Amino acid sequence: MTRPQGSAARELGLKRGEFDLAVRLGRIRTVAAPDGGLRRVPREEIDRIREAEGFPDALREQVRVVGTAQGAAIMDIPSTRFTRLARAGMLTPAKFYINRYKTVVWLYLAQELREFARSEVHAPLLTGRAPAPMRARIAAGEDLRPRTWRARHAVYLLGQCADPWERAAAIATFLDADQLAELVESPYERAQLLRLRPHESWYGAPESPTAQVVERILVADDPDEISWLRANLLLSLDKARRLRPASHPAAAHPAVPHPAVPRPVIDGLLAPANPASPENFTVPAPAEPARSLWGRLLGRRG
Repeated sequence: MTRPQGSAARELGLKRGEFDLAVRLGRIRTVAAPDGGLRRVPREEIDRIREAEGFPDALREQVRVVGTAQGAAIMDIPSTRFTRLARAGMLTPAKFYINRYKTVVWLYLAQELREFARSEVHAPLLTGRAPAPMRARIAAGEDLRPRTWRARHAVYLLGQCADPWERAAAIATFLDADQLAELVESPYERAQLLRLRPHESWYGAPESPTAQVVERILVADDPDEISWLRANLLLSLDKARRLRPASHPAAAHPAVPHPAVPRPVIDGLLAPANPASPENFTVPAPAEPARSLWGRLLGRRG
């Protein structure tokens, strides 16, 4: 037995935004709906969470998000240093929203900030002079917050994929139309990827100002990041084609064998075990939902 997400949120004592974030963070397991609609929550998952120690306060604390001022207070550092750490890619946003001025407001998990501040490894970042690589990034005007958020969001999307076609569609979400057309020559395959691409309500209505801002954040713009996305899209497409061809009218275009696609060095997307340490990388097993960030997309600089 499964429950709709709205009902599950009420049973768990969560606001809808808290529930959605809990799902994205892997705190609440969902399953595909039989009719292909919005994913649902198994009854046993709701019971498991309700029976956990500290429920419901512990669950709410796991998904509590804060802005820059509150985050700086939690870490006991000035807001300016907090912003520099975030822009340098050391703090990963959990979500964002667009305010009435069409400005992006980044939000962070309070729990992650406390863990970061308690870590001896990160202690030098909280006081004194910032490391040279960080100073260089800041001086160059880099802002890695969109990139680190994309890494977290990609882990969530890939965790929902049931086969290589869905995986390829999730990866294609982060590439612009020109990149996709260059990599996927077949219009039928592109149509299949677009059809399977995750469409979420918080993206905003198509062509709306909110959707346009979200699109700028969602699409990768860093050369290293794009390179990894392209490699993994080709890998997923190779697997998808061997699983089954994209659907298209057979009479219009006879089937043409696809050329062999060179395999990237990696098998799947790489991710660091610790979101706060871009240098620690692991390879998630293909059958398991990924639960950490794309480290290779984050750690190729300095």
